[in-house]
Amino acid sequence: MLRDRSRLIEGRHLGLLCNPTSVDSSLNHAQRLLPAAGARLRAVFGPEHGVGGTAQDMIAVDGDAFTDGGGPPTYSLYGAHEATLAPKQRWLEGLDAVVIDLQDIGARYYTYVWTAALMLRACAEAGVQAIVCDRPNPLGGAIEGPSIEAGFESFVGLHPVCVRHGLTIGELCRLYAAEQQLDVDLEVIELGGWRRDRPYEQLGLPWILPSPNMPTLDTAWVYPGGCLLEGTSVSEGRGTTRPFEIVGAPFVDGGRWAVALNNEALPGVRFRPLSFQPTFQKHAGEVCGGVQLHVTDRAAFAPLRTGVALLATLQRCWPEAFGWRAEAYEFVTDRPAIDLLAGGTWLREGVCAGASLDELCAGWGAAERAFGARRRPFLLYSDGA
Repeated sequence: MLRDRSRLIEGRHLGLLCNPTSVDSSLNHAQRLLPAAGARLRAVFGPEHGVGGTAQDMIAVDGDAFTDGGGPPTYSLYGAHEATLAPKQRWLEGLDAVVIDLQDIGARYYTYVWTAALMLRACAEAGVQAIVCDRPNPLGGAIEGPSIEAGFESFVGLHPVCVRHGLTIGELCRLYAAEQQLDVDLEVIELGGWRRDRPYEQLGLPWILPSPNMPTLDTAWVYPGGCLLEGTSVSEGRGTTRPFEIVGAPFVDGGRWAVALNNEALPGVRFRPLSFQPTFQKHAGEVCGGVQLHVTDRAAFAPLRTGVALLATLQRCWPEAFGWRAEAYEFVTDRPAIDLLAGGTWLREGVCAGASLDELCAGWGAAERAFGARRRPFLLYSDGA
């Protein structure tokens, strides 16, 4: 954008939706790059975790600034109640455009795409251009899992897409704007030379934590399945150095769980028993039994199917101790967290009924094919075929 689309920047009054991932290949941050290129930066917006990326999940963020002092006002798009998720119209007054520059993970529950979607809606209402600086999907282009049933929309899925959607943030914004019929001037700055089948580790880009519990590319790969544990009484590994890879609870026998999981013969992953002690969140300070997920073949690995296997084996091995999260989740109080993550009741009801892994995943194929057809008009990159 700085080199080839300077007309979008020079002399214009811009807002910037950003976090620590909003850097160029030399690790210079957009908050400094845009003014240096002639933009008049008038507002900065931060998603969940804040502009500085310091807040834990589901923690309200005040307007915080990633600056050396002074600078434009910073507005939080993740506060203490649901109304704070969307930008206020007065924050967009006087802006020519809002630049959206966030690294997504490729899973429906990761909230940055929905913050971007709400910004598109606000820009449409305000008559402000939206410019999305696209970034690679670290999980590639594969689709996995069901979409969202009507009535189960939330901030972990505002629009019906599959759990692993295989889109870049720019492509998902194109799909959302079209299917929501937004009258928004949307411009996506495409990635140069990227293919959907090109592994992230071959791009030569450093991994920058997009959120506090996403420390490595390995974490991103297990997240679409491991995040399901947020809807349960079992630790998803927050408070450890390997969240979503190390999972368990005080009632779990790691050896027994590892045997049950390895017996499922899941592709591209093995499970190792271990003990761990989270330093915060679930079971903080308690010794937990659990497993570590070791992904051995990313091309074969099915992260969501693996996550469903985690829940099914927990229910099978410890039916009296295993349970579902009852507290509010992403501002929703009238539906269980697991139903919001799954996009319906199918997972919770199936696990409680003792359904097999194949039975739990039986309906995904049709949903994946339907979403593949829906997303096709909005794709910007080839799959290398």
